[in-house]
Amino acid sequence: MRYLPLTADDRRAMLAKIGAPNVDALFRDVPKSAMAGLSAFDLPDTQGEMEVERALTRLAARNVAAGAAPFFCGAGAYKHHVPSAVDHLIQRSEFLTSYTPYQPEIAQGTLQYLFEFQTQVALLTGMEVANASLYDGSTATAEAVLMAQRITKRGKAILSGGLHPHYAETVETLANLTGKVSRAPVTPGSAEDIIALIDDETACVVVQSPDVFGLIRNLRPIADAAHAKGALLIAVVTEIVSLGLLEPPGAQGADIVAAEGQSIGNGLNFGGPYVGLFATQEKFLRQMPGRLTGETVDAQGRRGYVLTLSTREQHIRREKATSNICTNSGLCCLAFTIHLSLLGEEGLTRLARINHAKASALADRLAALPGVELVTSAFFNEFTVKLPKPAGAVVEALAQKGVIAGVPASRLLSRDRACENLLIVAATETNTDEDFDALVSALEEVL
Repeated sequence: MRYLPLTADDRRAMLAKIGAPNVDALFRDVPKSAMAGLSAFDLPDTQGEMEVERALTRLAARNVAAGAAPFFCGAGAYKHHVPSAVDHLIQRSEFLTSYTPYQPEIAQGTLQYLFEFQTQVALLTGMEVANASLYDGSTATAEAVLMAQRITKRGKAILSGGLHPHYAETVETLANLTGKVSRAPVTPGSAEDIIALIDDETACVVVQSPDVFGLIRNLRPIADAAHAKGALLIAVVTEIVSLGLLEPPGAQGADIVAAEGQSIGNGLNFGGPYVGLFATQEKFLRQMPGRLTGETVDAQGRRGYVLTLSTREQHIRREKATSNICTNSGLCCLAFTIHLSLLGEEGLTRLARINHAKASALADRLAALPGVELVTSAFFNEFTVKLPKPAGAVVEALAQKGVIAGVPASRLLSRDRACENLLIVAATETNTDEDFDALVSALEEVL
């Protein structure tokens, strides 16, 4: 029996109140290509539990897990070693609560690790304040653009051509409703002249470093040019481990940092859930989306933690909400906090150095192959090579040989023919010399 709490008269009354002719009008901003009718899903009306379990098991068996083969995929999601202690500690009762932490008296464990998490993110990014996390890096980037539009009271956002295309699409989906989003040209392996695009109408410039092709960007001149025009610089980081070695965005003049924290404490999980990091300057604190945990004392002077700021739409003063983000990635940022605490500052730096050394060694070996050209000159643990044939076909051929070679740039930039032969390759501490041998040998055969 279907649960239908509203009558036809109820729906007509609500539609009349908001001025919509019908329910379909509520979805007018959804692209037609994303809409699917019931006929698009070839599913049986009913199925027994055992039948469903068998069907899903067969589907799962078609996947190749990152640990089952030499694996070199990156492009925003990275395979790192997560200590077993992380999984054990996140299950401890101190961190568990039956409800989100509005009631501090029953959620001190949750609130304390969120406070520690915020401190870690602020230190990592070189910023003054950080929130208690967002959904992932892409939504954090979109929220950063909305925040910049509120602060500057301008609508124009300029996205670097090196920004991950999925992040750019997320920004366009949200920020196009409040202003104009403009993408700079894609220039694989080099920095586009984004400064020339900044004008008096610009709210923010969004630059990823290392960018989607692995290139490390110098943010200082971009920050100076943006500030000269009254705009903000939003720095995006998809590989957070890179900040164990690179200068933090805050030290380079960034006003807002949006990042993906998956690399620390969280597995690939076939695409999620992940954890969005968000940090900014203290003067912009009240425009920051999401929730913020603070430290206080109770009536007896004992230390305690509370939600200090929650400018979210479901709260009482919802007309002043800065975001419709209604939660944070609690379990994922707990895993992040524990893993980073285990590493410590020296451990993170050592991990970052290992990542860079691994990638440099692999880049040298690949660049030595006939017909292979290294496109990215300055990189952390990810770089792009140009192959003598389309990268998509090469990756498929290598997969048949048991090697997951990387991400063809054409999968992210399908409309850009210049990217057809480009392959984005990532190497982390989990890759071995045997993995490198397997990739180089298989690539020699395919090319």
